[in-house]
Amino acid sequence: MDSPKYNVALLCGGSSGEREISKASGKSAAAALRKAGCQVTVLDPAERSTLTTLLNNTFDVAFLCLHGKGGEDGTIQGFLEYAQLPYTGPGVLASALAMDKSRAKAQYIHHQLPTPHAKTLFRNHPYDSDALACEFGFPCVVKATTEGSALGVYIVQSQDEMDEKIAACFTMDDHILIERFIKGTELTVAVLGNDTPFALPVIEIIPKHAFYDFESKYAPAGSQHICPARLSEQDTKTVQDLAVRAHRALGCKGMSRTDILRDEHGSFWLLETNTIPGMTETSLLPDAARVYGLDFPSLCIKLIEFALDAKTDKKPANPNR
Repeated sequence: MDSPKYNVALLCGGSSGEREISKASGKSAAAALRKAGCQVTVLDPAERSTLTTLLNNTFDVAFLCLHGKGGEDGTIQGFLEYAQLPYTGPGVLASALAMDKSRAKAQYIHHQLPTPHAKTLFRNHPYDSDALACEFGFPCVVKATTEGSALGVYIVQSQDEMDEKIAACFTMDDHILIERFIKGTELTVAVLGNDTPFALPVIEIIPKHAFYDFESKYAPAGSQHICPARLSEQDTKTVQDLAVRAHRALGCKGMSRTDILRDEHGSFWLLETNTIPGMTETSLLPDAARVYGLDFPSLCIKLIEFALDAKTDKKPANPNR
């Protein structure tokens, strides 16, 4: 019998609000990796013994299926750096930047990427509700900055509702975003690669609700995905280029997936970049990879290869050479 291709520690679960989604990603990715010939140990960082296991075993790589706080924000990435264990997806800084929508938006702006006008509010700092209503109008968007899967994202229609949702978001985060609402077509573009990243086919999302909220993402028939998206060749190239530029602007490695809106006038606006997208067989990244020509097991192996390449690039030069 052939030996396993890689000895993989697959991390899923965790303690964020996306725990169940993470476990679903982990279950699907573990099956795909085993199909590809890997030895897979599934571990849950919510259990303290997992950290000891990661330190005491000779895994080749950690495959991350952790979504949300504690998994997608640089926290586990920092631990794995100390453990000297390669891991899939972007590193500590890129993960932390992308997870914080306010700071990701600052990077977009610095790199001249189009993103909706927004303002950051801080907990226990007063804000002028009348001024916000005047600046953004209604509807506008209120967002918790460090939640994923559209948790803590609200489209509000009035000043009273805005104040209510601001209070709700401050129960999740110590700083939040008020953002201009843009009506348009929801698109998402996955990017793969380290030094020479490339975009996968664009996916058009038709949500059941007003926007791609939690239920639209995960409920049966919650949304329709069209891949490739119904865009002209030029618009496809434009939106893929924007996603690659976002990947680079945040310093991502391995993979990312950027959500983009095409407004009624044909302009594109970057909303956020995900560094550990969903990894079930029907999730957006695997869907796009399949259209590109990578089946799910091949995609998982490709992510491991990017992780090992990135780790090799970070090895210090041997002073004795």
